[in-house]
Amino acid sequence: MGHWLERNIVAPGKLPLLLALAAFVLTFLVTRVITRLIRAGKGPFRNIRPGGLHIHHVVPGIVLMVIGGFSAVASGRHGLAASVSAVVFGTGAGLVLDEFALVLHLDDVYWTEQGRKSVEIVVLTAALVALVLFGFLPFGVNELTPQELHDRRVVIANVLVNFLIALFALAKGKPRIALIGSVVPFVALVGAVRLARPGSPWARRFYRNRPRARRKARVRAWRHDARWAAVRNRLHDLVAGAPDR
Repeated sequence: MGHWLERNIVAPGKLPLLLALAAFVLTFLVTRVITRLIRAGKGPFRNIRPGGLHIHHVVPGIVLMVIGGFSAVASGRHGLAASVSAVVFGTGAGLVLDEFALVLHLDDVYWTEQGRKSVEIVVLTAALVALVLFGFLPFGVNELTPQELHDRRVVIANVLVNFLIALFALAKGKPRIALIGSVVPFVALVGAVRLARPGSPWARRFYRNRPRARRKARVRAWRHDARWAAVRNRLHDLVAGAPDR
């Protein structure tokens, strides 16, 4: 394990990224435990209200992200300073994205159905960073041979093709697949060739005069949501707490 860590994480300069990911996930989990205790009225934790103003934890999160980000830029990829900066940045990112839904809606939707977006974006962010950590690079650059990487035209063509595939998946109403597909192109390809979801830009543009395609897209989307929405919500409630009814 130590040899693998040295060869694949430390030597390539990925230790700060690993520390940032660990701090990000741990901060999110600890924050959710504390907020659930506050919600239940248990433990010593309380909301911070200086002068009657409720300070959301996205505020210290932004401060930590700014400090950690600028410190990381100044310190480079190696050394103690880089590792400390990565932990500070990951901690701040965990606090900010835990309240992503509040920033998106500009409203306190933390314990509502809309608040589930925060958990989704945290999971997606952690998955993307983990993929990069284990060797995947945006738009399939990691799949090129050393000889191809020295040919600028091949690199540009590869990035452009994979970017367009991810863009097709996004236009078909599949943002999660598009995001994961930005580092695993095959995933984006699957989303790009399958039917678009109802209401997506692709469906509005190309299914307008195709009633069979519209009907098939609605049925497929309904079956997918019926199968997976309940499972996703149960996992969300287990990790982050159920929203208010």
